[in-house]
Amino acid sequence: MGSHPFVTEYLRLGLAFDRLESGFVDAYTGDPALRREIDNAAAPVPADLVRRAVDLRAALPDAGLSPQRTEFLDAHLVAMECSARKFAGEEIGFVDEVRAYFDVDITPGDPDDYREAHRLMDEVLGGDGPLAERVAAYRRGDEIPPERLPECVEAFSSALRERVRARYPLPDHEHVTYEVVGDKPWSGFNYYLGNYRSTVAINSDLKQHMAHLPALIAHESYPGHHTEHCRKEAGLVAAGEDEQTLFLVNTPQCLMAEGLADLALQSIVGPGWGVWAQEIYADLGLRFDGERAERFSAASAKLLSVRQDAALLLHDKHRSHDEVAQFLQRWSLATPERARQSLRFLSSPLWRAYISTYVEGYRLLGGWLDGVVDAQDRIERFGRLLDEPLTPGAIRRLLDDGATAGIHQ
Repeated sequence: MGSHPFVTEYLRLGLAFDRLESGFVDAYTGDPALRREIDNAAAPVPADLVRRAVDLRAALPDAGLSPQRTEFLDAHLVAMECSARKFAGEEIGFVDEVRAYFDVDITPGDPDDYREAHRLMDEVLGGDGPLAERVAAYRRGDEIPPERLPECVEAFSSALRERVRARYPLPDHEHVTYEVVGDKPWSGFNYYLGNYRSTVAINSDLKQHMAHLPALIAHESYPGHHTEHCRKEAGLVAAGEDEQTLFLVNTPQCLMAEGLADLALQSIVGPGWGVWAQEIYADLGLRFDGERAERFSAASAKLLSVRQDAALLLHDKHRSHDEVAQFLQRWSLATPERARQSLRFLSSPLWRAYISTYVEGYRLLGGWLDGVVDAQDRIERFGRLLDEPLTPGAIRRLLDDGATAGIHQ
């Protein structure tokens, strides 16, 4: 069964962006002949991509696709048009850029929330001296010895995989390969290869922490990115929705995927994940205070908007790198090295707006998942995020409909 002609043009347009910036296509698992055609063609002119995005969006209502597919494609064509305009050299304000890419409006966070986070973190850690120093000492004590990292990764991957497969069945031959890499602007990255296989890269330049590793593996693999890709390939793609074979940076797909992935650990393990992780580490001969780690994590969750505020300072207020680094050190209590690493991500032309996918994705999807009536409802809602081509706009409508309306459409 071939792609719908409209969808083929959408895929052609999306694949063309990778010719302008390698990495713009995060994953493509569709017809390899289409990719070869784009790779062998002349490099696209950004202004032509703008025009094609506008024309496709105008033709979309008459394409004869379902309302859900139409809504998905429309939101993604808005994002692609904005990216093409940026490549063409247009000046687009940062807030407008984020809105076009991710279908959300961003505003600065509240420093009172950050002060409250610091108060709660202080409570968890106890002791004397500046909080930033105590946080740094706590994080140092929580570092995973580099030579133990591979076995820790495998242990959590196996434990989470078992839970996920029981709740959200996956094809028998799905598989994640882990590799440790360096010199990257992120801590972990999922490369989805198609046919239910992923490579997950973990950045060796950043110290990996015992408290963070379970969330990282849940985020990248089970039930995060790898699980979502597998479920959509087995469901939507198998049903002929070929637009799901393409995953582009700076689109609403990213906000949905990152929000889902950041909520993955609390969705599959839930409260008590700290003690659950403590037992896994104990089997490996590593000491970990899971209850304390969970309390510290809950306290620092109030710092969610700090990195987005840093992006606004950098790109909207045009503050210097030094000022933004100071802001990150003050509120997120990051070390100078960690603040510079964050700045590297925020300064990248490809990734500069991406921080909003984590902040707003977590907020939007978390708000919807927290509106559940019981544990089974939460399981079903998270399953919808894994399986359906939902957009931020669709989630906002579900939130507007109230806690239960529209759940079993």
